[in-house]
Amino acid sequence: MSVATRSLLVTRPEIPAGLTAIPIRTPLVRPGDDLVAAIGNAVRGIARGGDLIAVSETAVAIAQGEFVGAEYVRPSPLAFAIARRADPMATISQPESIQLVIDRVGQWRVVYATLLQAVGRLAGRRGAFYEVLGDAVAAVDGYTGTMPPYERAIVFAPRDPSGFAEAVATQIGVACAIVDANDLGRAKVLGASHGVNAANVEAALLDNPHGNSDEQTPLVVLKWRGDGRNPLTNAAGS
Repeated sequence: MSVATRSLLVTRPEIPAGLTAIPIRTPLVRPGDDLVAAIGNAVRGIARGGDLIAVSETAVAIAQGEFVGAEYVRPSPLAFAIARRADPMATISQPESIQLVIDRVGQWRVVYATLLQAVGRLAGRRGAFYEVLGDAVAAVDGYTGTMPPYERAIVFAPRDPSGFAEAVATQIGVACAIVDANDLGRAKVLGASHGVNAANVEAALLDNPHGNSDEQTPLVVLKWRGDGRNPLTNAAGS
């Protein structure tokens, strides 16, 4: 049974006061699940028109089967070398994850990105590795060790996140966004249904009400209870 675990007042300078985030605990998502139907069951009686359902990208990807167990990946010496020098909080600190990036783009492009990163650091500039590899790195989410049976799963980006969000909005009647958020103060909308203000949704999720541990709350319902225009959408509303 799904349940609202708590209600959190969103206080961000980027958006007006009056927004509340409600994390929703759900059954464990498994490959092949009808996630749209599961979302509808989970938010019944909680979400309504004018709200927004923020869905974790990981839940969507797992339902689509877009992941692989780390034990099935055999890192190369290059992958181990890069992982040893990476920030311990980065996906590429895991040799299995960086190996999947190497498999996608080729070892020479990864070597090039690594060299540019090293030169950039000497010049006081960071981020060249990610600039060169772009979506190839962003599409790989390293294992976190928090939720069995996925504690060693490397999760890929979900397929067609905007299409999935539109399906949720059409079938449930509530706006939807597929989001990548973490406890490092980062949130990104990967796809959203029509009319969603992605920038404000990202701002509302910077404190990560989804949680990054074993909360099992892949859904967050954002409710606007303030005055004037609803900041979650690009159209006027209450």
